Amino acid sequence: MRLALKYLDKMRCFRKRSTIPFLVALITFLLFVNLYIEDGYVLQEDKRQLRETSMHPLNSERYVHTFKDITNFSGTINVTYRYLAGTPLPRKKYLTIGLSSVKRKRGNYLLETIKSIFDQSSYEELKEIVVVVHLADFDLAWCESLVQEISRKFGHHIIAGRLLVIHAPEEYYPSLDGLKRNYNDPEDRVRFRSKQNVDYAFLLNFCTNLSDFYMMLEDDVRCSRNFLTALKKVVASREGSYWVTLEFSKLGYIGKLYHSRDLPRLAHFLLMFYQEMPCDWLLIHFRGLLAQKDAIRFKPSLFQHMGYYSSYKGAENKLKDDDFEEDSFDIPDNPPASLYTNINVFESYDAAKAYSSVDEYFWGKSPSTGDFYIIVFNKATKISKMKIITGTDDRQNDILHHGALEVGEKLVGTKKGRQCSSYITLGEFKSGNIEVHDVDHKIAFDIECVRIVVTAGQKEWLIIRSISLWTTQGAN
Repeated sequence: MRLALKYLDKMRCFRKRSTIPFLVALITFLLFVNLYIEDGYVLQEDKRQLRETSMHPLNSERYVHTFKDITNFSGTINVTYRYLAGTPLPRKKYLTIGLSSVKRKRGNYLLETIKSIFDQSSYEELKEIVVVVHLADFDLAWCESLVQEISRKFGHHIIAGRLLVIHAPEEYYPSLDGLKRNYNDPEDRVRFRSKQNVDYAFLLNFCTNLSDFYMMLEDDVRCSRNFLTALKKVVASREGSYWVTLEFSKLGYIGKLYHSRDLPRLAHFLLMFYQEMPCDWLLIHFRGLLAQKDAIRFKPSLFQHMGYYSSYKGAENKLKDDDFEEDSFDIPDNPPASLYTNINVFESYDAAKAYSSVDEYFWGKSPSTGDFYIIVFNKATKISKMKIITGTDDRQNDILHHGALEVGEKLVGTKKGRQCSSYITLGEFKSGNIEVHDVDHKIAFDIECVRIVVTAGQKEWLIIRSISLWTTQGAN
């Protein structure tokens, strides 16, 4: 009898403990519903204080589950925008480029930024982009003056539907007074960065249905030539893989690419945490909450910061992206493929990292004679040029000392995956590198596989830093 009573007592305790997580999740859900009624961002003072006392840090595991599982945020925010110039076209474009701009104490680079976007794009590329400028300053006279200048300089782009200028009225903004002073920032800086988060949120909200992808830029940026073509190559190379954000610059909010379908959630997210931290920090949290753990950044950078004075108090801002290249048109195509190797991989430096434009590489332990690294294309393709680089500046001995580059056809299934049954050698590695031009003139068949073969074992480890392939369609 005593044992039975002890057992029942344990069961009661167990039920109490198991109820706690459910109650916490329910309370969190009710708080979010309470905070986000009707238009999704009612932020009166009493609700803001309630949120401050109840919300967990952004890195809280409990909050991650709440954001991903409970909160959908698929709807747009109810804002009535003022159209200062242009109107959206009914046909969706490939890319929307979003800029938010406010009055600066020193310098104004917006016109130069818009000019660079259009000047660095070909006529065919211009058909696939729309530029949206959010003049986010509450000084309406400044907005009217600037939009007149924009209309004079870029009238033909406005008429063609390639340029829109909008303004979100001040009455739609949440309170910008009495904000939390995180990180010991002065009050005026907290107000500046908090308003900037809302500026971007309203811009993202407007751009939701204009295109397939959205590129975030700042208003003091210069672009590389034919940046859209380079960007499309990168997106095509990521086909079939999951990503939230692709980065084409290492600076601030510059060159961050999103699926347009994610814009409503991102807009709501920036509004939810508008006073917590700067926008670029929130973008990192957003990416992580949607299960992209690491940054996916491509080189060379397609955008460069050109402003000398910050929009905050006109302070000096000399930041430059040293990975930027003015002419980035010759970015490889790297068609979608599966990757295999029998070389012992070191930690997480897997085969895929050599084939991507991301700043990563494959790293394997001492390869033996006959070891291989194979690329199997999703569909047979014509290759015009191949370039493979091994080793790095700080590990110059970890190159392929003896190896050959081969291309194959006649794909067959094996226990180890799909492989080609017939190969032709294109050349030997010299000092760890190989570059072959006019491949399509040397090889009669459409290529289904590319294989790197180790022709002599080595004690040094092997880094394959980059594999670059240009298809016939994408060749210069």
